[in-house]
Amino acid sequence: MSETGPDTILHASCVAFSGRGLLFLGASGSGKSGLALALMALGGDLVADDRVILSKTEKAIIATAPAPIDGLIEARGIGLLQARSCGPVPLACVVDLDQTETERMPPYREIILLGQSVTLLLKVETPHFAAALMQYLKEGRQPER
Repeated sequence: MSETGPDTILHASCVAFSGRGLLFLGASGSGKSGLALALMALGGDLVADDRVILSKTEKAIIATAPAPIDGLIEARGIGLLQARSCGPVPLACVVDLDQTETERMPPYREIILLGQSVTLLLKVETPHFAAALMQYLKEGRQPER
């Protein structure tokens, strides 16, 4: 599957919109599946829930679902739900749900995955977090000046 490096599997969730993937990292119970469901309700598609396979190409980190859980997402208190699955998709951004953003206008951050830099955002504790992430997937963020 990988063109230039070994695959890795993370305990994470991933959604996509228009071919741009958003990977959610965090401890068990941090809200990865819930946030993925919120973005899916806004028009995003499920890449993977609970476990995500990451592969490296020359230009991107690619996310896809392991076959046994492809098209399934956990909804606490309801069970496993079926979902339209998309992928593989290149990652546009990673959201770390174990860290909370304290800055109104945060600095640009990055995380290194499989030796490549990917934009990093931290959890924002506001009701519009899912909507803001969907807009990020649609149009991106204002470049640093």
